[in-house]
Amino acid sequence: MTETLRRPIYVVSDSTGETAERVVRAALLQFPDQRVRVRLFTRVRDQSSVRDVLAKAKEAEAMIVFTLVRPELRDYFFEQARQKQVEVVDVIGSLIHKVAGFLEATPLNIPTAQMSLSEEYFRRVEAIEFAVKSDDGKEPRNLRKADLVLTGVSRTSKTPLSTYLAGRGLKVANVPLVYGVDPPKELYEVPEHRVVALTIDVDLLLEIRKERLKQLGMPVDANYGMREHVKAELDFAHGLFREHPGWMVVNVSNRAIEETATIILEAYKEREENKGTWIPERVL
Repeated sequence: MTETLRRPIYVVSDSTGETAERVVRAALLQFPDQRVRVRLFTRVRDQSSVRDVLAKAKEAEAMIVFTLVRPELRDYFFEQARQKQVEVVDVIGSLIHKVAGFLEATPLNIPTAQMSLSEEYFRRVEAIEFAVKSDDGKEPRNLRKADLVLTGVSRTSKTPLSTYLAGRGLKVANVPLVYGVDPPKELYEVPEHRVVALTIDVDLLLEIRKERLKQLGMPVDANYGMREHVKAELDFAHGLFREHPGWMVVNVSNRAIEETATIILEAYKEREENKGTWIPERVL
């Protein structure tokens, strides 16, 4: 189908805009044939900035998705948008109001970028540093310190998954499985409920690897991109997985990193609630 260029969507935030931008891009996945430009306006914290961005949106006939925490600025934004007849969507304001009612508590109403660095922030920074140091089998001694260890053959998204999960505060290491080569002994010393085994459909993996070989300027008929060799690698990995039934096996085929990470995170939480055991129904 032919893609159609549509009017833009502006993301407006009093902080980094990351939350609203993710929401917008997730929504746009439901419209694969529509080309929509997403423009980000961050640190919008006064009435002058509000008027400026609304004027630009009016001129571009854009829709605005925004996250403004301070109630008085949010109200001003709504009023100005109404006057200029700009369509706006409030991502966080109504949620804060509902949560406040549910908790019977008063929100701080402070943009996240202005809040003090918390223990949670430093925990995430430490987790990201850990993931970098423990990527692709480096520092096997780190495996015993990891909250989760990802393992699988090449191109099963181990590194991006490690980075994403580290951003959620988990210390994650990953270990590549190479056909005919024993993994480091430290992998087998990790409690099985902390290991996530990644697999993928053979034909999809073949396609990904051939594209990777092209990017590297290497012949696509190298062993790395031959179906027989790819299948042998996966069979080798699956054999290891069967030897360790406590490992959680996740098929990453046609799944976005965020989707796979959500599956792992949900299972991780269930493990915590069930004293270190994976719930069999959660193995996907």
